Amino acid sequence: MKHINMKKRFLIPGVGAAVLSSALLLSTPVIASDVSFSGESNTVFRMRTTTDTKVLVPVYEYLRLNMTDNRSDGSGVSFYLSAWGRGDLADKSTSSSTNGDLQYAYLTYHAPKNNAAFTIGRQFISEGVATERIDGIFVRSDFEYGIGASVFLGNSVITEPNSDPKYRGGAFIYGGRVSQTDKKLYTIGLSALKNNTEDGSRYREEQGLDLWMRPLEQVDVTGRSTYNSITSGWMEHSYAVSYAPLSILKLGADFSHINFKDYLFNLTTPALSINSPVWNINNDQTAFGASASYTGMKSLTLAADGKYYRYDQSGDASYFGGKGSYSFPDALVVGGGLHRMQGDVDKLRYTEYRVFASKKIDQADLTIDAINVNYDKEINSIKNSYVITGAVGYEFNRKLKVRGDLQYSKNPDFNREVRVFLMATYTFDTKFVAEGRPKSEK
Repeated sequence: MKHINMKKRFLIPGVGAAVLSSALLLSTPVIASDVSFSGESNTVFRMRTTTDTKVLVPVYEYLRLNMTDNRSDGSGVSFYLSAWGRGDLADKSTSSSTNGDLQYAYLTYHAPKNNAAFTIGRQFISEGVATERIDGIFVRSDFEYGIGASVFLGNSVITEPNSDPKYRGGAFIYGGRVSQTDKKLYTIGLSALKNNTEDGSRYREEQGLDLWMRPLEQVDVTGRSTYNSITSGWMEHSYAVSYAPLSILKLGADFSHINFKDYLFNLTTPALSINSPVWNINNDQTAFGASASYTGMKSLTLAADGKYYRYDQSGDASYFGGKGSYSFPDALVVGGGLHRMQGDVDKLRYTEYRVFASKKIDQADLTIDAINVNYDKEINSIKNSYVITGAVGYEFNRKLKVRGDLQYSKNPDFNREVRVFLMATYTFDTKFVAEGRPKSEK
């Protein structure tokens, strides 16, 4: 009963936003409105086998709908909705053979001045330290002297197909961001969020700094630092700089440091669970990277990159190499890459080879991609791990596209694996003029 009540609570903001959006759109004077409606349907078919010999054949349906009313005074009202459903044609891919959820359903009002907006409903927030899906409200606006501010509050939501109920996160979340911007030179932002459990106790408390700078025309600097108030530790520092001395040459460098104990504390993302065997929460990771890309010829692209990883407890590793591609006049692209991973453990000592090719024939796109990993020593009796993927896409018209992928792989964890992916995408849109008569229908 509690689970049903939670679902109802999550759906209320989306349903309310739909009703409110309809009322606002219909109540707008027709002489001042320019209403457009669009949507997209993605039907996805997957097939794969598991290590315990199960055959999983889930079929997914993803539906997105958008409705926008642009007004003559520069303001506008928009409504966005997205939902998904799943049905299993063979063995159960989760504890239930069917599943579904509302990804987002929100109403946004854009004011004619100051980049101001008000949003209500189930929505995705990306404001500094906050990268969350919530049922709630979000408000933002710009002010004088390049100052901007935003606030949000609501209930945190997980809509992943295989999410465990224990990763639903805290019951109530709120936060905001303040920034100061010179559009040509920099943006500096300070942000914070707080997430409480249903009994009101502290669940997450994070603060952060984010920045973008352009000290020279050819130089861009981006970065962020995030702090965990509950664990009293820095979760992450991540900074990158790019330099383009010539239009055909781009250089880059980056630095990051992650403290997993602070970073993974009370996550609301199941994929990053600290109980996963891939994580050692007592580890710290520091990484330094550099890259260069060259496009001196119209059809040729060359790139080199390298990254050094340092771990406090599990040893160090370096990943470096290069890649390139060449485009032929008849819509054929071929390329490949060679990289080396040199680490302190056997799984991180290997050479990686990749070749790929793609060809466009009228409305069809054909792709083949092969990656081989050659380990210095056998891992679970496997010396060579590889994955081969073939893909075909066909565009029947502007509205209807289909795509199919067939993947065959072998690795130390799965001796032989076949995966099938099929997707059909259908889009539609309609626009109405102020008097309410269809202007165009495509």
